[in-house]
Amino acid sequence: MRRQGSLEALFSPRTVAIVGASDDPTKWGHILARRALSTPDGRAVLLVNRRGGEVLGRRAHRTATEAATATGAPVDLAVVCVPADGFVAAVTDAVVAGARAVVGITAGLSEAGADGARLEGEALAVVRGAGGVLVGPNCLGVVDTTTGLQLAHAVLPPGDVAVLSQSGNLVLDLATLMADRGLGVSRFVSLGNQADLDVVDLLHACVAHDGTRAVAVYTEDVVDGRGFLDAARELRAAGKPLLLLAPGRSEAAVRSAASHTGSLTSASAVVDAACAAVGARRVDHPTALADLLVALREPRRCAGPRVAVLTDGGGHGAVAADALAQAGLSTPALAGPVTEQLEAALWRQATVTNPVDLAGAGEQDVAAYARGVEALLGSDQVDAVLMTGFFGGYATEVEGLHGAELATAQRIVDAVSSQGKPVVVQTIYPDGPAGQVLRAGGVPVHRDVDRACAVLAGLVEPVTEGLAEVLPAPAAPVTDTSYEAARELFAGAGIAFPRAVKVTGTAGLEEALDSAGLGFPLVLKATGRLHKSEGGGVVLGLAERAAVRTAYEDLVGRLAPPAVSLEAMADTADGVELVVGAVRDPKFGPVVMVGLGGVLTEVLGDTACAVGPVSPAAARRLLLSLRGAPVLLGVRGRPPVDLDAVAGVVARVSRLAAEHPELAELELNPVLAGPSGAVALDARIVLG
Repeated sequence: MRRQGSLEALFSPRTVAIVGASDDPTKWGHILARRALSTPDGRAVLLVNRRGGEVLGRRAHRTATEAATATGAPVDLAVVCVPADGFVAAVTDAVVAGARAVVGITAGLSEAGADGARLEGEALAVVRGAGGVLVGPNCLGVVDTTTGLQLAHAVLPPGDVAVLSQSGNLVLDLATLMADRGLGVSRFVSLGNQADLDVVDLLHACVAHDGTRAVAVYTEDVVDGRGFLDAARELRAAGKPLLLLAPGRSEAAVRSAASHTGSLTSASAVVDAACAAVGARRVDHPTALADLLVALREPRRCAGPRVAVLTDGGGHGAVAADALAQAGLSTPALAGPVTEQLEAALWRQATVTNPVDLAGAGEQDVAAYARGVEALLGSDQVDAVLMTGFFGGYATEVEGLHGAELATAQRIVDAVSSQGKPVVVQTIYPDGPAGQVLRAGGVPVHRDVDRACAVLAGLVEPVTEGLAEVLPAPAAPVTDTSYEAARELFAGAGIAFPRAVKVTGTAGLEEALDSAGLGFPLVLKATGRLHKSEGGGVVLGLAERAAVRTAYEDLVGRLAPPAVSLEAMADTADGVELVVGAVRDPKFGPVVMVGLGGVLTEVLGDTACAVGPVSPAAARRLLLSLRGAPVLLGVRGRPPVDLDAVAGVVARVSRLAAEHPELAELELNPVLAGPSGAVALDARIVLG
């Protein structure tokens, strides 16, 4: 981490100066001066107000340098709460007074236009010239509960979760939700304009911070995408979960795109892909973030998506199965030894396939829940267990079962603690005595089944190997984006195409038919068009010479293309059409996309993307994540495609995109995947 000493001044200052301290309770200079004066013993607080006098009953100095001189306490951290036109002077004064960390509360700078950006740049140059760091400006403060530093709009509860946020009110919401769950904040930094310290710098700072066990981020824009990936990997290696709340799932496309790949790869999908590459968890609202923070504190994870549902009512089981599917998890039918164990452990009316339904046994034998959990956790057919329904209510709603339910809850806790698979509970009575026993033992308990399923989905351990690999050195830039040049670029990367000849004029067509050895049937394509198939620019299945001549004359007459490509026609009998492409995201770099359907990809909407470059193994996982993946594996008597060959195409496209940062979009559409390989039938590249 750069300027580590300056971060010490930020999070553990010996002397804090509040520049712009005020007696007006509506001003930030008042709020933060009061926070600073509540600091632990041993930290000096200097109040600075240009008029001097007193603020909050304490002497106020006219400048930070005057305060440092008068008290003999050089400033470590300055919090600047002055109007924009006084920001540069206040920062300069603070730096002269010794400040190596500045928190800029001041607004009206770069976010307000060119004049504000100029002032912000001048202040930043002063701070950096002194080897310091600047938080914000246009931010809401900083907190480090491990050092007793509370310089924000609200006092945050102490804990071990670092919160980095572009929104202040959202942090208040999250802090309340966390406190309700027994969690608190280790550090909070309001990011503001991120003129200097950005979210990546602060993520790196969390890696070695002993007081932080998890990191929660709210951001509307990750400026340094590749840096974010590096920092997130460091956090994961340190065993510190990273949760990201990033709005924007309703956004349409990354840009006005020239390819299917570009139009289908949204900025939100790229953020999802970035999280998948480094094992970060993305959530959609603060409640989900707080729920998952609780669950991730425990060491147990789902090795896969297979969840067994245990219930004492068919309705709860059916609803839970639907909710699991909505969360991207599965409820596979159980068979073999585990069903035999369940039959032995439960009464004969129970259903043991999945959902496992105790069928009213709870009142008769509440310990059946524990025996069911024990059997399910021991099965290699199950990655996690969801208990749903009435458990948690027997102690208070059924006479004589208080002790039995509490004992069962403890037995469930013991069973969960002794192995590595998670159990999550949804119950009508989440705050009952049994629910409290489960929570105390590290078993998440929820009232709503959707929230319980979202937690389980967040506990699935992501496979990150082979994603967002190290960027290669750039290759010689591409300047020719013609169809022929695109084919040559992809072919040079090892991607197969049908044989083709560029044809201009009738004589050229005849020569190609005589000498190219393409055979029949043939395909004609009008080149120079963004989407060749639109407007009848592609003619397929030309089975003899006369048909080729006729089709050529028609193409030239209707479309007047600069050239026509004469190509051998691939055998599509046992093939599956896909699109494979890549876009250059301005933050994360190359992003590869795959989808089923070829030219119908936008209609089918079955796509997946990953931050590149990706390995063939990672490309294979991407292909298998498609909803239509069973088509690739062989259905209804059709043979499976050569998945390794298709994965190789995806990996090569991702690497090509990484080697050519000048290209905004690359696309092979369609790619024909068959039992014996994969061949690209069309190619397109677009310069940025």
